[in-house]
Amino acid sequence: MSVLLDRILDQENINLALKRVKANKGSGGIDNITIEEIDDYMLANWGSIKKQIQERTYKPQPVRRVEIPKPNGGVRNLGIPTIIDRVIEQAITQILSPICEPHFSDYSYGFRPNRSCEQAIIRLLDLFNDGFIWVVDIDLEKFFDNVPQDRLMSLVHNMINDGDTESLIRKYLQAGVMVNGQIEKSNLGTPQGGNLSPLLSNIMLNELDKELESRNLNFVRYADDCIIVVKSHASANRVIHSITDWIERKLGLKVNMTKTRITTPNKLKYLGFGFWKDSRDSKYKARPHEDSILKFKRTLKKLCERKWSVDLSSRISKLNEVIRGWINYFALGFMKRILEKEIDPHLRTMLRIIIWKQWKVPSKREWGLKKLGIDKDLARQTAYMGNKYMWIVTRTCIFRAISKEKLTKKGLVSCLDYYLQRHALKVS
Repeated sequence: MSVLLDRILDQENINLALKRVKANKGSGGIDNITIEEIDDYMLANWGSIKKQIQERTYKPQPVRRVEIPKPNGGVRNLGIPTIIDRVIEQAITQILSPICEPHFSDYSYGFRPNRSCEQAIIRLLDLFNDGFIWVVDIDLEKFFDNVPQDRLMSLVHNMINDGDTESLIRKYLQAGVMVNGQIEKSNLGTPQGGNLSPLLSNIMLNELDKELESRNLNFVRYADDCIIVVKSHASANRVIHSITDWIERKLGLKVNMTKTRITTPNKLKYLGFGFWKDSRDSKYKARPHEDSILKFKRTLKKLCERKWSVDLSSRISKLNEVIRGWINYFALGFMKRILEKEIDPHLRTMLRIIIWKQWKVPSKREWGLKKLGIDKDLARQTAYMGNKYMWIVTRTCIFRAISKEKLTKKGLVSCLDYYLQRHALKVS
């Protein structure tokens, strides 16, 4: 057995992989073994599985096909491996990543240690503000589904040169996919959803990075989202044709020419961000793209549906989780106005409607308003106004009774206040 495979199967590395897979949670694969059951499964089976891997007889199970709707139509195919296979893939990744990292470009930011979307956006803004304002937006058609496996394995060999490990990786590529109870072969692509796929995608697309660097082109890549920026439309036109041709010839990937385009910063959506030029200092800046804002609003609205039958504290807890996650991701961007004028007020309005509906009858509504400090006569008058919910919670004393301060005391995170804290840290 090779030294590299020995390091992958080392108990300390396996334990770390198991810990990370359990922390990520997620559903099980086709064997129906859950996260909660994986410790017992490993205890009973890991010895024989390890021996099979060492002898090259281990066969990963097919991944479970899951279709995720895309915002603009169509679906994205995810392949969910069994939890034991996720542990093994994670163990491989933990050992191979440090080996591969020195080969990767400084301008590749996706699925790499100590790198983030935020760094990619900062790099892109620096390029825009240096005058590189013509954008070649490359769209690789179903990248994870179309990766040529032989070409990928050749690149893996060039980096690690270890037959035992390469054999195991190829088995994961060819494990197959379970679709509607039938196993389909997977002789093309790498399943999006497996723990190994992000590393393999970077190995594949590192060839593109090296080509762009050899041409002295400025670019930013996050996984398969690649942006090239130049200073003139003529240059952009040359680049889009020559790079598209190179990708299809040398990497064997398909470029989606209906989505690949030449554009400018103010018309670009990248990693959920939009861009604009601030007239006050003539600098390009980032903000959440309007599509990202719309999706955020829809998520908040869904969490405020009355048919979701949970108590107010649980609802607020879930809202806070979504709010913090979204704002942490976009904290670098500018969005004070949209939060202050639209999102925060509407969220509080939706919560006031929920509370008003939960009180149901006039007597309970009168009691609730009095408890919140409204005098008896006004509370009684408001309580009997009926069920014109939007009008009542925006035009009556409910706005004052269930104030921002009261909701904050109940635990609700203010989108605006949280953003101002996070944004200040990002730009300081």
